[in-house]
This record gives sequence, structure tokens and C-alpha cells, in this order.
Amino acid sequence: MLQKILSFYTKYFAVWVIIFGLVAYVFPKPFRALGPGMDWFFALTMFGIGAVLKIEDFKRIAAKPIIVLIGSCAQFTFMPLGAFALAKLFGLPPEVTVGLILTGSAPGAMASNVMSYIAKADTAYSVSLTTVSTLLAPLLTPGLTFVLARSRLEIPFWQMMLSVIKMVVIPLFIGFGVRHYFKEKIEKVLAIFPAISVTFIIFICSLVIALNKERLGQVTGLILVAAVVLNVYGMLAGYGVGTAFRMDIRRRRTLTIEIGMQNAGLGTVLALKHFGEKAAMPAAAFVFICIITASVMAELWQRQPAESVAE
Repeated sequence: MLQKILSFYTKYFAVWVIIFGLVAYVFPKPFRALGPGMDWFFALTMFGIGAVLKIEDFKRIAAKPIIVLIGSCAQFTFMPLGAFALAKLFGLPPEVTVGLILTGSAPGAMASNVMSYIAKADTAYSVSLTTVSTLLAPLLTPGLTFVLARSRLEIPFWQMMLSVIKMVVIPLFIGFGVRHYFKEKIEKVLAIFPAISVTFIIFICSLVIALNKERLGQVTGLILVAAVVLNVYGMLAGYGVGTAFRMDIRRRRTLTIEIGMQNAGLGTVLALKHFGEKAAMPAAAFVFICIITASVMAELWQRQPAESVAE
């Protein structure tokens, strides 16, 4: 019974994100009190993801490294460059520009694994891509942000790298270690770990909305359009890359979701920590947008299994 409840809760996390986001906008004060715990929220989210990974997921990376290399290269080229181009096109102010570029330079979103599963895509491929992009994030996320945004703002490269290691890599491997060494006990309560991650993602998104309530009314329109375009562009680029390299339908769908769903939660945390609340707004908008679009695509693809689609 508990497992069914947790599965339902995890599956419909987009609903909870939207509901709590609206509540945080109307009643921001209780959520702002959570501000000091932002780093811990994200670390616990990554711990939950690490706890559901298996050694087999890493073996898949070693078995077919070329498809992971293709996906990772696409992730860290199309999205950062797209964010940079959109910032120029829309003439975004410096703080918002660095926030959008930071969002585009983030690794794949943890939620993409759930979306790939719902969409009946290649979930193992999604997990592999998310794992690799997350491990590359300490170098590539601050590095790409520095290269593309340094003309706008000074980028605290080493501080950002340290934040990613502390909030992503360490808790991810702690979660993996817990799963590996306490396998039998963990299997009995496995459903709780995705629920932990979902819960803290909700907290992070709600906190960002609460902190930015005063500014949302001023720039939401421009940021919303830029974030929507970046998301749709990323999804199209993902499917295009899969098609160009003659991947099967399931992997094309995985790349669509994976590249379109950046880990904007990480982008939000880093933007808040290093650049201020205004820079976090593009990432905050992207969180909602990518969850909604990926949910729609997952629902459509769930009704049309890959096996029934002609290559």
C-alpha cells in the first residue's frame, strides 16, 4: 500500500511542483524561511537519485560508450550555445543572461529518468546520460558559464565547481554506496528514495518562487518566452541528434527528454548562491516549463509504444 502511494506521488510530481509553486507565490513567507537549507535540499535530492542507481547502470556506460558520448556532447553544446544565442536575441540584462546560460550549461535533469520510464523510452540510457553529465558538471557547468558569460559578469569558477562537488557528486556517491552495501535492506524501501528526491525538488522550486515574488511580475514574460524557446529547441535538438546517428526510436525519445530537461534545480541553487535572486529566475522558469513539456511528451509517447512506430 505504501509503495503504491509513493509511486503515485513520484509519478505525478509535476502536479505537486505546480501546486506548491502557486502556494509559495501567494504565501511566500513560510517558504523563505527554508532558504538556509537550500544546499541541503539539493544534496538530499542527489542522495535519493544515487540510492536508486545500480552497478549495472555504470556497466551500460562501459558497454556502449559511443552513444553516451554522443548524448553528453549534445547536452553540453546545443543547450549552452542555445542559451547564449537566445540571451543575445532577446537582449536580456546581464544577471538574467548569466542565469539562462547557467541553466543551459547544467547537466541532465534527474526527473528525465522518470519521464523516460513513463514515455517507454530507453530508461537505462537516460540514467547513463544523467550520471555521466552529472559527473562532468563540476568541470563543464562552471567552465561553459565562464566561457559564454564572462563578458557580462565575473564568474566565480572555483567556488561554483566546489558547490557542484559538494551538492551533486558527493551525495550522489553516498547514495550509490548506501544502495551497494545495504542492498537487501534498501530493496525493501527502494520506492522511498525517488520520493525523497521529488520532495526536495518541490522545496527548491517553491523556495525560488517565494524569493522572486517581487520580480516575477516585472520580467516573467520575457524570461518565460526565452525559457520556452530554449526548452523546445533542446528537445528538437535531442531528437535530431538521435535521428542523425540512426538510433532507435526509444533512444531518440530519451535524447529528446534528456537534452530538453536540464537540471535547472542545480542552476537555481548555483545562481542564488553566486549571482543573486534575479539570476535564478530563468532556471526557476525552466524547471516548470521542462517538467510540463516532458510530461506531455511522455503521455503522448506512452500511448504510442516505440515498437509500433516505423523507423
